[in-house]
Amino acid sequence: MQSSKLKELIDQLPPDLYQVVEDFIEFLLTKRKKPIKPPTFEWAGALEDLRDSYTSVELQHKILDWRSGKS
Repeated sequence: MQSSKLKELIDQLPPDLYQVVEDFIEFLLTKRKKPIKPPTFEWAGALEDLRDSYTSVELQHKILDWRSGKS
């Protein structure tokens, strides 16, 4: 779509929708500027001290309990 066509369409919008389009364009520009970072895995090994207390399956269940607040 050419920018002139886009401008024509935007000019036909009522003021309230014009603001919505403006906000959306700003959102798109902001979103595009943010670089996508690869995962860092900083958490890896954080539960290493529990290795001898739980199997991997038990630890998965325990983590789900912690997340849901069931402790």
